[in-house]
Amino acid sequence: MMANTPTPKDTFTDSDLSRREFLSRAALTGLALLTTEQMAQAAGPKSTAPAALAANGGKGAKKPNLVYVFADQLRRKSVGYAGDTAAYTPNIDNFAKEAVSFTNAVASAPVCTAYRAALMTGKYTTSNGMVINELRMNTNQRCFGHVLSDAGYQTSYIGKWHMYANQLGNHLDSKNSFVPPGPNRLGFDGEWKAYNFHHDYYNTYYHTNTPEKIFYGPGVYEPDAQTDFAVDFVNRASKNDAPFALFLSWGPPHDPWNTDNVPKKFLDMFRDKPFPNPENYSPKNDTPYADDWASLSDDDRTQLENWRRVYYAQASSIDSNFARILQAINDSGVADNTIIVFTSDHGEMFGAHGRRAKNIFYEEACRIPFLVRWAGHTKDGTQSDVCLSTVDIMPTFTNLLGLQPPADVEGMNLSHAVLGKSGPEPEAALMQICGATADWTPGHEWRALRDKQYTYAIYRVDRKELLFDNHADPLQMKNLAEDPAHAAKIDKFRKLLKKRMDAIKDTFEPSSYYKDNWTDGNRDIIKSATNNFAPIV
Repeated sequence: MMANTPTPKDTFTDSDLSRREFLSRAALTGLALLTTEQMAQAAGPKSTAPAALAANGGKGAKKPNLVYVFADQLRRKSVGYAGDTAAYTPNIDNFAKEAVSFTNAVASAPVCTAYRAALMTGKYTTSNGMVINELRMNTNQRCFGHVLSDAGYQTSYIGKWHMYANQLGNHLDSKNSFVPPGPNRLGFDGEWKAYNFHHDYYNTYYHTNTPEKIFYGPGVYEPDAQTDFAVDFVNRASKNDAPFALFLSWGPPHDPWNTDNVPKKFLDMFRDKPFPNPENYSPKNDTPYADDWASLSDDDRTQLENWRRVYYAQASSIDSNFARILQAINDSGVADNTIIVFTSDHGEMFGAHGRRAKNIFYEEACRIPFLVRWAGHTKDGTQSDVCLSTVDIMPTFTNLLGLQPPADVEGMNLSHAVLGKSGPEPEAALMQICGATADWTPGHEWRALRDKQYTYAIYRVDRKELLFDNHADPLQMKNLAEDPAHAAKIDKFRKLLKKRMDAIKDTFEPSSYYKDNWTDGNRDIIKSATNNFAPIV
């Protein structure tokens, strides 16, 4: 809990619910089409804090705030600014006009837990140990939250965590959903309104500092309530001398895509719109490479169009709430000294290449929106083609905040790219998947590289290679790996992949190896390719 601030409410009153409905309705109507510049004009004069001092954390200057907002399973191709005419995301689109967009951003490991572990550690999956979902993170690693808290930041973590439960399934049991204060929160020692995992967005709950489930209330849509928490935190934290860091992890548009799992007003926007199968849809499952989570039953295939419809409605719902966060930042007078990030943990296949879900190197699953705005520092409406991936995020933003990242980060500091400057950058993004989504079934492991034009991938089970020219073939329908004309390109990628894997001691093991050697037998991580961790506290 922050010092010198009111204790936040953990339950809602009738007046709170009325306010939420008002704000939600405003966001969907007039506010949904306001630019940040218009919001700022409505809020009054901007701060005139010296930009250079803020950037460098100079003496007498307040370090920048950080607001990191990430959706779950929102692919880059399903937002309006990226060219999807079916999407309705006006606030994200307007934000893109004021931000720098990383057009080649990918998830280092496009699955929920692995993404979050890489975000927090700045290390690859095989180095932080979180190789599949439903594992407990080893706390003997210095993480993003530690750096922020040690620097005096007021912190708030809101939403899905997904790095604590050490049991497959049984998500709603408090022993799995409650992340206790202390080491397991990885340095986020301030406000906490979170849970490990769930994706029902009505009649659901969060935790603060006890296992007690705190329900949002009847009929309350979870992202609306979480955004209320975020707005309240910004309003209070902005009044204090210390800088603040807010991490907001929304659940949508992650499935289930039931029509009752999104507000009707958003579903109605898409109810009559067609959402046909994409050109790269396959009626056959991606056998043997797809795990059970990625395979489609006959019934699933009949539901794909309806699923897409709810998915787009859920995406619009978080877009509406994103407007409220931008408004709060402007109203609080801290827009000029706040770095704002909008992104996602991974995407969704929806039948492309015969797959659903994530956990794969195809564009639909790995490529994510990544927008950054820091007023006076980033250039409005610009793009960077730097191959940013999840491991680069922590070293990049700690640098922008004037802080020192942990010594063992494996990602690259790309802060110069955020600021529109040239500098070192990855030749390609390295991506890893170390097994099935959440069990130890072997046969689904792969490694991949994605540069500014090509995706190269190799499966472990049969050493099949794939090479796609993402410029000429954006739907990745033509595998060039066996084309003699691309032999030199394949050889280059093979050598680069070996170099990158050797650098982090990644030996490309079957999933069962990690279970037998990196866990304590209870899904707790005790080891990785680069560390023999001390026991989990």
